[in-house]
Amino acid sequence: MGSHIVVAGAGIIGLATAYEVARRGHRVTVLEKEDRVAAHQSGRNSGVIHSGLYYAPGSLKAQLGLAGASSMVRFAQSHGVAVDVCGKLVVATRPEEVPALEDLRSRGLANGVPLRLLTPEQARTFEPEVDCVAALRVESTGIIDFPGVAAALVRAIERLGGEVHLGVRVRGIRRLANGLRITTSNGLVPAHQFVACCGLQADRVARLGGLDPEVKIVPFRGEYFELAAHQVHLVKGLIYPVPDPSLPFLGVHLTRMIHGGVHAGPNAVLALAREGYRWRDVNPLELAETLRWPGLMKLGQQHWKSGVNEVSRSLWRTKFLASLRKLVPALADDALRPAAAGVRAQALRKDGTLVEDFHFVRGPYQLHVLNAPSPAATAALEIGQRIADELAIEPVA
Repeated sequence: MGSHIVVAGAGIIGLATAYEVARRGHRVTVLEKEDRVAAHQSGRNSGVIHSGLYYAPGSLKAQLGLAGASSMVRFAQSHGVAVDVCGKLVVATRPEEVPALEDLRSRGLANGVPLRLLTPEQARTFEPEVDCVAALRVESTGIIDFPGVAAALVRAIERLGGEVHLGVRVRGIRRLANGLRITTSNGLVPAHQFVACCGLQADRVARLGGLDPEVKIVPFRGEYFELAAHQVHLVKGLIYPVPDPSLPFLGVHLTRMIHGGVHAGPNAVLALAREGYRWRDVNPLELAETLRWPGLMKLGQQHWKSGVNEVSRSLWRTKFLASLRKLVPALADDALRPAAAGVRAQALRKDGTLVEDFHFVRGPYQLHVLNAPSPAATAALEIGQRIADELAIEPVA
């Protein structure tokens, strides 16, 4: 067998990378600090296969997202994972949103996304309860069981001779003459190359490898609700608002889930810990580290109005519901039930600009994924191939 590649992080990107490395005939070991795979972003998202609609033409997100919308469906179908390419609507609820919707249509077409601009009457043939002045119909958007994908990847990795170790934390990375020695909570692990797909801990792990990531991972909590059983019939598929182009978040939306029910959300508020899924989850050291980062103050100065709005939606359910009623006015006062939140690992530069594309940092015998925003889960298999190519990991003859 070829080189020994160690991958830190058993989210969907880490597992997809390990799968690709194992497929090329190399020995692979995955290290995950949690007691299960897909414990963070990969298992706490909307479960949507994105189409490539939103992303700047030519960006990695556009290239890999469009390809991933196909490859992820094929993988799920071939491995018995639940998936449904049901399509979605992006709706303009006010006339002043129509130009942004048309810009989104132009961007999507430039990325090769199949879509149609609909009248309100046409939109209601897909979503009878939606309220809009215009809409985009995106046929290639789907819903999927991403934790199921992660479990399938583990099985595939192990069939190819790889190993996935849970409850093992990376504590140090030392360079050797022909590779690295990884210090973990469970002992030393030698590696010819090391790949870190560590999400919320990505910048910390990069520093363990002697690198300067030049960005800070800032955690943004996305809070979800689910529709009460007597309200589920109001949503047939996926309904999204026209997003604010200055922000990387898509706005609260309504998403039918692959195993039933409808999710509503997420908002985006600063988390008080890297893995702060609730307001009461506070890590004073991590919070102080985040607040000291000069980029956060600059970001806040640019987007304070949006920030206040997001916090108010977090604190008052009625405001969250009001945002959803712009899309579906028939939602009742008791429509929402709390659901598990997620935390997005957002890379932020010192100048206050958000890293919007996928972002990798290289070092001797190592590669770190420093930013993997949506559509990272959709594009995971493509990202895994890209990482293997970046490391020049060729198939073993």
